[in-house]
Amino acid sequence: MTATPDPRPAPFSRSDYKTLGLAALGGALEIYDFIIFVFFALTLSQLFFPPEMPEWLRLLQSFGIFVTGYLARPLGGILMAHFADRLGRKKVFSLSILMMALPCLLIGIMPTYAQIGYLAPLLLLALRILQGAAVGGEVPSAWVFVAEHAPRGHRGYALGFLQAGLTFGYLIGALTATALAQLFSPAEILDYAWRYPFLLGGVFGVIGVWLRRWLSETPVFMAMQERREADLELPLRTVLREHRLAILPAMILTCVLTSAVVVFVVITPTMMQKTFAMSASHTFALSALGIVFLNIGCVLAGLIVDRIGAWRTVMLYSLLLPLGIGVLYSSLIAGSPWVGLAYAIAGLGCGVVGAVPSVMVSLFPARIRVSGISFTYNIAYALWASTTPLLLIGLMPWSPWVCVIYSAVMGAVGIASALYFGTRLPGASQEPVPSGC
Repeated sequence: MTATPDPRPAPFSRSDYKTLGLAALGGALEIYDFIIFVFFALTLSQLFFPPEMPEWLRLLQSFGIFVTGYLARPLGGILMAHFADRLGRKKVFSLSILMMALPCLLIGIMPTYAQIGYLAPLLLLALRILQGAAVGGEVPSAWVFVAEHAPRGHRGYALGFLQAGLTFGYLIGALTATALAQLFSPAEILDYAWRYPFLLGGVFGVIGVWLRRWLSETPVFMAMQERREADLELPLRTVLREHRLAILPAMILTCVLTSAVVVFVVITPTMMQKTFAMSASHTFALSALGIVFLNIGCVLAGLIVDRIGAWRTVMLYSLLLPLGIGVLYSSLIAGSPWVGLAYAIAGLGCGVVGAVPSVMVSLFPARIRVSGISFTYNIAYALWASTTPLLLIGLMPWSPWVCVIYSAVMGAVGIASALYFGTRLPGASQEPVPSGC
C-alpha cells in the first residue's frame, strides 16, 4: 500500500532559518555591489571621461556603462544556469557573489582617465559586463536554491523573504551614498572618497563568500545526482524544446516584477526631485521608508502565496500595484503632507516582487529549473529595465500621472496572465508542485 504524502506544512527548522538568512544576506550584499555604481554615476562620469567632453555626454556615457550591466545579464545568467543545473546550485550560488565583488573591488582601486586615458572607461565597461553576468546568475540561482531548501508549505514565505533581502541591497547602497555625502566634501569625494563604497563592496563580497560556504547543496539536486538526471543534454536546449509553453508567462511576469521595481525604486525618486521639486535629503528619506515597506510587502506576499497559491497572489498584487502607485502619486501631485504614509502604502502594494518568484520556480522541472528561469528572467529583465526608465522619463512632461497609467497597464497584464496561464500551467494550486517534477 502506497503511503499518502502528508499535506500539512512542515515546520521551519533552525537549519532552514540559517539557510534562508544566509541566502538573503548574501543576496543583499551582492545587489549592493551592483547598484552602488548608479549612486556615483555623476562622479564617475567626471573621473573616467575626458574633461573637455560636455557634461551631459559624460553622464550619458556613464549611465550607458551602467545599463551595459543589465544587457550582460542574459549571457552570463544562461552560462551560469547551465552549470547550476549540471554541477549544483551551491557552487554557482557562491561563484556569482565572487564575480560581483571582485569587479567592485577593482573599480575601487583602478586608475582614472587622468592617469591612463581612454583605457580607463574601457576597463570600467569590462568590469560592469562581468558584474552584469554575475547578477544574471545570482537571482535565478538564489530563487531555486531557496525554493528547493524550503520546508513543505513554506516556499512562498521563503522566496518572499529572499526577495526582501535582495531589495534591501538597494537600501544599503543608498545609506552608504548618503553617509559618504555627509562625511566628505564634494571635492574630497571627487579626489579619493568615491573609492570607499567600491572597496566596501569588495569587503562585502568576501563576507558573502564566507557566509555561503556554510550552505549545503539542495536536497532536490542531490536526488537528481543519485538518479543521474543532472548529466542530461544541454539544459537550455531542453527548455526550448520541451517547455516552450512556460517561456511566455515567465517573461510576462518578469516584466510585471521589473515594472514595479523600476517605477518604485528607480523612477519615482528622480521624479520627486525633478517634477515635484523635493530636496535630495527629503527624497532619500522617503525612498528609504518606501524600500523598508517594499521589503515587508515581499514577505507578506510570500505568506499569502502559501495560503492561496502563487497565481492567485500574483493576481491580487497585480491589482494592488497600480492602487499603491496611484495613492503615492495622488499625494505627490496634491502636495499632501502625508507623502510618507503614501510611500509606505505603495511599498506594500509592490508585493508582486515577492510573489512572482513562486510562480517562476513552479514553471520548470528541477533538472532544467535554473536554466529555464535564467533564460526567461534575464532576457525580459534586460530589455524591460533598459528601456522602461527612458520611456517613463520621456513621457513625464506629458502628464505627472504617467507612472500610474503605466502601473495600471502592467497590473492588467499581470491579472490577465494569472487568469489565462494560472489554469493551464503548474503553480495554480495552493500547494506548490513537487520539486522534482
